[in-house]
Amino acid sequence: MSPSTSWHPGSYARNARFVSDLGEPLLRQLEPQPGELILDLGCGDGALTAKIAAAGARVYGIDSSLAQTQASRSRGLDVFVGDGQNVGLKQRFDAVFTNATLHWMKQPENVVAGVWESLKPHGRFVGEFGGRGNIDKIRCALHAGLGKRGIDPWSVDPWYFPSPEEYALLLTAAGFAVDYIELIPRPTQLPGDIFGWLDVFAQPFTRSVAESERKSFVNEVRAELEPLLRGADGKWIADYVRLRFRAVK
Repeated sequence: MSPSTSWHPGSYARNARFVSDLGEPLLRQLEPQPGELILDLGCGDGALTAKIAAAGARVYGIDSSLAQTQASRSRGLDVFVGDGQNVGLKQRFDAVFTNATLHWMKQPENVVAGVWESLKPHGRFVGEFGGRGNIDKIRCALHAGLGKRGIDPWSVDPWYFPSPEEYALLLTAAGFAVDYIELIPRPTQLPGDIFGWLDVFAQPFTRSVAESERKSFVNEVRAELEPLLRGADGKWIADYVRLRFRAVK
């Protein structure tokens, strides 16, 4: 994940618990079986990892955030700190599962190659992450705010949002057979104000602005997004688009 993003389990749970909650349907694509060995790539605080373990699988988690791995361990899970773009594990898994992580990894070829090496023959790679068009309105507002300050937004933008066709080509080039891949528009109600979302996910943008300007920058972004993403009832709806897939080695 982006080195300029700090993941705090408490803040994540308050402002982003919907990420794991809405990822639960992905578990039906995974179909974890008792006794299987499964890797959760980008396990975060382990909310979904624990559900895989509850199905009877032997599950291990990997995440780039020390704080998040510690939160996972507090659930009694076997997790370790690592880079999903350089997995390099000797263990071979029946499946690799990933939710809301791959869009933070801007070397997707390395991710796919590492997953391939981590799987047993006929092992499956099941995941969901931001796809083409994901948070376009939010992203545009962030880019515009940096542009006004003479900062190149692409130099700090941490996200990779491919189309189904683009990602399917990546998978097949690595040797996977793609069973299923779909782009899913999923407008998502946020648990509170857009400020909470920006605090968790937009750190690469806010940290690129001088500290004295950060409050005005975030306020500008919020003001631009309010007529686009805030309903008459006062609730904020983020313009999420997810890419869900299942591929087999």
